[in-house]
Amino acid sequence: MITQTPKFAQVKKPFHVELKTRINQYFATTGKQQTGGYRLFWKAVFLVTALVYTYVQLVFFTPGVLVSLLLCALLGAITAGIGFNVMHDGGHGSFSENPIINKAAAITAEFLGASHFMWNVKHNIVHHTYTNIDGIDDDIDARPFLRMASSQKRYKMHRYQHWYFWIFYAILHLYWSMVSDYKKYFTGMVGIKALQKMNFLDHLTFWGFKIIHYSVFIVIPIVKLGFLNWLIGYSVFTVVAGFILSIVFQLAHTVEHTEFPMPDEATNKMGDEWAIHQLKTTANFATKNRWISWYVGGLNFQVEHHLFPKISHIHYPEISKIIKQACQEYGVVYVEYPRMHQAVFSHISFLKQMGRA
Repeated sequence: MITQTPKFAQVKKPFHVELKTRINQYFATTGKQQTGGYRLFWKAVFLVTALVYTYVQLVFFTPGVLVSLLLCALLGAITAGIGFNVMHDGGHGSFSENPIINKAAAITAEFLGASHFMWNVKHNIVHHTYTNIDGIDDDIDARPFLRMASSQKRYKMHRYQHWYFWIFYAILHLYWSMVSDYKKYFTGMVGIKALQKMNFLDHLTFWGFKIIHYSVFIVIPIVKLGFLNWLIGYSVFTVVAGFILSIVFQLAHTVEHTEFPMPDEATNKMGDEWAIHQLKTTANFATKNRWISWYVGGLNFQVEHHLFPKISHIHYPEISKIIKQACQEYGVVYVEYPRMHQAVFSHISFLKQMGRA
């Protein structure tokens, strides 16, 4: 069991330094900024406008049952899209060169039910540093219901996890907004990693936006539509949002060809330098599909994102060519699934292997 964060191997010529040199040269040559620019700004405006419009139609103009259910599903899909494109880039500081705009983009998570403060520690600090390291990376800890690494204890029910996994993926948004954030808040921990100390404004933001979220997505719809109508609509909304968010992130790390390295028990050191570790634990999927790339905010270019999280996702298609070339020259494996369904099947096969190992 890991009780402290491990150290990565130190090498004379880190592969990450070579990658950074080539990527910096690309931006210097093209004159492009590493942030999202106007393309991402208008994308964010479109998604937020679509969310507000859909919400208003549902709550204040309530169409027929079938249309309402479809709009609830659409609201869930838009919520996931804002998470991928606006909150995610904002949280990494890659949405804009202006830190205030980045903060505003990151705070969209609060309106949708998730604390951006908790997300920063869980995702930016823990997951991006200690990817796929069991006992540290919170993203592969779904115990006891799912077994996401061979180092985790196997229960009999895991034999069937490749059949029932979607149930737990579907409740991610609900669990995130109703349970997970509070667990981190009151324990002050993300796994074995302590939260950064929260100041008064952080506490105020946490509780204030929770109240706003519950008011907008629970109280107002119940008052306007009645409890049963709200319950049905909210269930569709949160299930769609949760499943989409879950599957996109899982396809990036829990597939057949990614690894789950553990530190040496005696030295608490990893066998690889950080960049090589990221390449071994991360996979791309459907990078030629423009619609998927647009909707998931470039998170199908997960390799590029993990190596350069402060570069906006709109640049990933171009810098992926540079990273692939470097990997070929240095004999480093670059994991990629050409189509999304191949990554989905690989994820299901991975769950099946973990359930029977």
